[in-house]
Amino acid sequence: MAYNIKDVFYLDVHAHIANGTPGAGTAQLDLSAYIDPIARGRQKGTGLAVYKVHWALMQTVNTGELPPAGETGVVQSAIVAGLGAGANATGAYTGITDPEDISMSNSLCVATMPYYGPGAGAHSNGMMNSGGPSEDVPYVVVRDNVCLVYDVEADLTIASTLSCRLEVAQVTLDQATLNQLLRTQTV
Repeated sequence: MAYNIKDVFYLDVHAHIANGTPGAGTAQLDLSAYIDPIARGRQKGTGLAVYKVHWALMQTVNTGELPPAGETGVVQSAIVAGLGAGANATGAYTGITDPEDISMSNSLCVATMPYYGPGAGAHSNGMMNSGGPSEDVPYVVVRDNVCLVYDVEADLTIASTLSCRLEVAQVTLDQATLNQLLRTQTV
């Protein structure tokens, strides 16, 4: 399960966040082509090791531009394994019932990223990668999807696109490890 250029590839997912709209939304990334959680005879199960997660928040209309310098919006986001929430527009997802749902205290959370617009106040320092996997200890997903989940806590002043790129590799898992991961990745 070593991180190397031969095995690692990229997957990405993005969500459009409406301006002036509070609440949560989701975008789902289907992983079924990369994962086989069933060991058959001598054949071992396959999981997807997530080594790194990269985040970007850009303007939707002016593609490729950062949010404006006066942006006051605040967005908490996470990649969550096996959530199966599909695609939900900003404000349409009601699955976040507790702030812990998209925090590193959730065992299904692969990575988190809070965004504080430059004009949002004391915490105004843009995007911060507050938690996630590493090259040495990846998060191994054995469910057929991950979801990009976000919660707009203070409305964005401009429509934005939140995107996420995952550095991943398929990994073979012994039966004991596979069983443990299947137990812990239950929603």
